[in-house]
Order: sequence, then C-alpha cells, then structure tokens
Amino acid sequence: MRLSLLKPVINRPGPWASVYAAAPPSTEDGAKQQELTASATMAQLFALGADEATCGAVHEALLMPQEGSRGAHAGRVLFAAHGEIVLDTPLPGPPATPFAAWGPVPRVTPLLAAIGDDPVCLVVRLDRAGADFALVGERGTGSTGRHSRTASPLPRTAEGDPSGRHFRTKAENTWEHNAGEIADAVREAFEKSGAEAVVLVGEARERHLVHEKLPEPLRALTYESSHGGRAPGAESALVDRDIAQVRAVQEREHIARVADRFRTGAGPGNERAPHAAAGIPALIEAAREHRIDTLLVSPHGSDIARQVWVGSDADQLAVRGTELSYLGEEHPAVARADDALVRSAAATGADVVVVRDPDRAPTGGLGAILRGTVDAGPE
Repeated sequence: MRLSLLKPVINRPGPWASVYAAAPPSTEDGAKQQELTASATMAQLFALGADEATCGAVHEALLMPQEGSRGAHAGRVLFAAHGEIVLDTPLPGPPATPFAAWGPVPRVTPLLAAIGDDPVCLVVRLDRAGADFALVGERGTGSTGRHSRTASPLPRTAEGDPSGRHFRTKAENTWEHNAGEIADAVREAFEKSGAEAVVLVGEARERHLVHEKLPEPLRALTYESSHGGRAPGAESALVDRDIAQVRAVQEREHIARVADRFRTGAGPGNERAPHAAAGIPALIEAAREHRIDTLLVSPHGSDIARQVWVGSDADQLAVRGTELSYLGEEHPAVARADDALVRSAAATGADVVVVRDPDRAPTGGLGAILRGTVDAGPE
C-alpha cells in the first residue's frame, strides 16, 4: 500500500481529530442534514476533549461540499489538529459507521481499510501511429506521456494489383517497427512509474503485436482490454471495468504474497530467517528499532484496538507508560495499537497491507515482516 497520502499527518504532533463522514444526500433537505451532521460532530469532538479551534475547523469543513463527491454514494475523512484541517480526502464510499475520534495519533487504519492496496496500473491506449500512457491508482488517474510514430499510408489499389501487395507489405513492416518502438516505450514507462501491471487498449491485432514484443517478465504483467481505443471519444465504461478487474487481481495477489511471507517467516527478498513478528510486545519493539518492513493489519483482529502508550515521535511506543518515561517522554498518552503501529511504520518508510481474509490474517490482527538489520529510518 502506498502511504504517501498519510504524509501530512504522520510526523505532525497531535492531538488529532479524526472524522469519518458520509456525504449529504442530494435531496432538498441535504443542506439541512449536512448542517446537523457538522454540528453534531463538533459537539462530539468537544465532549471528547478537543480544543475549540479544532472543533470549529471541522465544523466549517463539514459544511463545505467536497470536490469530487458523489452524493449519497461518497464519504470523506478529515484529520485536524491545532485548529487546522491537515487532510481532507474522499472515501470510495460512505463509511460503514461514521464516527469522530480525538486522540494522540490520527485514526488512519479505517482509511487504509477503505482504500485498499490501491495498486498502480499503466494504461496504454494505442493504434498504429503511437500510444498514450496514463497511470491509474494511488488515489487518482494521470497522463504520463505519449509515444507517436507516423505509419506509412496504405493506398487504395485495384484488387489483385501486385503493387497493392507491395504497399501492404511495406505498411505491415512499418507497423512491425512501430510496435517494437511502442513496446520499448511501454517498458520504459512501466519501469519509471512503479506500476504493477499494464493494460493495453486498442484494436486486437495492434494490442497483440505490442504485447508479443514486450520483454518476458513484463508480458506476464500485461493484460489486454477489447474495449475502447486511442481515438477521442473511444473511451468506454467497459475499459474502466477491465482496468478495475486487473487492479483487483493485482491487489489479491500482492496480499497473498505478503501473507505467505509472514506465515513462513521470509524476509525482504524471501531470505529465510526469523523475519516475522506477532503480538503487541514484539511489534512495539520492532517499531521502536525501525525494523518493520511490512505491517499486516486485519480490520477485525482482537489486538488492533488494544491500548498502547505513545509519545510525540512516531517511534515512541511502549506497552507501559513508564517505559516511555524512562526514554524521556514527559507526556505519554494512550492510543490504539493499530493506529500507533501504522503511524510508526509509515514514518520509517515501511509498507502497510490490510488483510481482510481471516484465514490469511495474523493472529490478533497485527503482524510484521521485519527488516534484516536495524535501520535508522529515512533521513
């Protein structure tokens, strides 16, 4: 899971207001319901101990429509501290249970569970003249460039005219060359983008030829959509469906690989060693030493809501508050184990994977694949 979305809140001091809200319905009384929700949320935060400035900032933000919301089918999450909205981001749907929380660390785990692994897919819309590239994933879609070559025209000739066969052969040779160049451009764009899969969109013959010219490792990660094309207006909802299916496959396979590595104790690179940790004490020790490579979180595990002690820094975690006092933290506070560990993992450049399948999830809902050596963390 790409944690760049959490950067604004990870290393910023709290306490934090975390609000998960459904977008107001697009009905006549929608504005009234929005106002009631904003007021009730502000009152709830104030009752939990939030300062007046932060309560006011949340109230004002909830009264404003969020860009890109989809009426009753959308949700949003806000994180606020010290009178400022630090992050206001859409959810793919309304939260299962809207809530507001106030605590020393932001309640980020429900957000990660909602957005999922969010794999990045390189979408290539191609024809005989070239290709357009776009990335889908990591909370959005964006163009990454264009590769164009002008193919030789195929003139009209009388049926059976030998010159017609010559021109067709020349055009096919040109397309063979263009397909090779497009394949090279796809490989380069894939390597630069960090994408996890490729979807080719265009005419069947052109898709197949580019697919065949890709290097073998990339061919295995490349899929074809039989809908849509490169021309303006050729976009189709069926293309979006195909892309969504490819990304869902990538997400399932990634989670399965991580869960298998955790279960077998394999470390980064799949080397065998005691590279897995489970249980709150072991996970906290690994987080303090910056040894978590990948944190596994199950939304329904029994350990995720256990109380742990945290300090102002992301690597200040402890089972008991006295441990942090010994480490120089004057004001240790209680937080949920899942959020404290996610904050620490994100701050040290680790990955986080949400495992929904209870058969694959760690016992208690929390586990980690560890780095081989102690890491001082990113500079």
